[in-house]
Amino acid sequence: MSLPSRPSSFLSHRAVRAAAVAAAATLLMTGCGTDSDDAKGDAGKGSAASATRTVKDATGRAVEVPADPERIVTLTQEDLDAVLALGLKPVGITNGQGLDKPPAYLADKVRGIDIVGNLLQPVMDKVVAAKPDLILAGDMQDEQVLKQLREITPATLVTTAPTDDWKLSLRGIGNAVNKLDAANKLITEHESAARAAGEKLGANKGAEVSIVRWNPDGPSWMENKQFASGIALEMGLKRPKSQNKDGNAHTPSLSLERINEIDGDWLFLSTLTSDGEKALQDVRTKAAYKELKAVKNGHAVTVDGSVWSTRGGPLAADAVMNDFSKALGAS
Repeated sequence: MSLPSRPSSFLSHRAVRAAAVAAAATLLMTGCGTDSDDAKGDAGKGSAASATRTVKDATGRAVEVPADPERIVTLTQEDLDAVLALGLKPVGITNGQGLDKPPAYLADKVRGIDIVGNLLQPVMDKVVAAKPDLILAGDMQDEQVLKQLREITPATLVTTAPTDDWKLSLRGIGNAVNKLDAANKLITEHESAARAAGEKLGANKGAEVSIVRWNPDGPSWMENKQFASGIALEMGLKRPKSQNKDGNAHTPSLSLERINEIDGDWLFLSTLTSDGEKALQDVRTKAAYKELKAVKNGHAVTVDGSVWSTRGGPLAADAVMNDFSKALGAS
């Protein structure tokens, strides 16, 4: 299937805010849906449901959202991952990146939830049927689609901007659903777990890992600030010299003549489409592939592209970390 065009990874001014997360609380303005303070003593469920807060989304747009949203629709895998990790269950989701179903690593957690379209391609009638009080629109850039979503509910947020990493996006989503403290706790716990996992890698501690997505027209490796690469670095792993670049994208696809650029102590390979999977199967018969050091040493590992090739979230981060640990022989 064809994939929506997505930037590789909230705007630069939000990155500054991330350095002082506590200050994010100043972005929140709590309102009440009642006309009188007399209701405060016995607010009741109706009043609680009508309470709102104003937050800023990834573009800096001020958006009024429910204080405690009950019917969340997520339009990207990253939004879904974050919401689930924060202990919430959405009422509508989209399929995973490159998939016609939810991503496998979240399948057990989303069973029975209505699917409202593909990644960043919502079917509006299905979104309406979900009756959302909050729509998390990922890195949606189509203003016409956003306009339609805001007609369904004004509480529609762009949650990710081109320069965001998964932690910054998680903080924004956590803020939107009134769980910023929980989001920060998830990040702290992940960073601690990644360091601990890296210390358990034995002989492979600090190994050079090549992280590659195989496209129909060849392999592309991930720069250091791309999601899975970031997990590797948090674990104390290294990148091959040819891949030690600080960008947040995948490189253009390489020709077979340049396949040596994907070599390393270990080679982690993923695909996102059936055409990419076929191309990977084909190249495994080629002498140039067989001559890679990682391949000759039995260190080429196939991983799930719908997890490794995304912007990521806390649950995906756990999955990637576990993949590294399993492959590299963690005890």
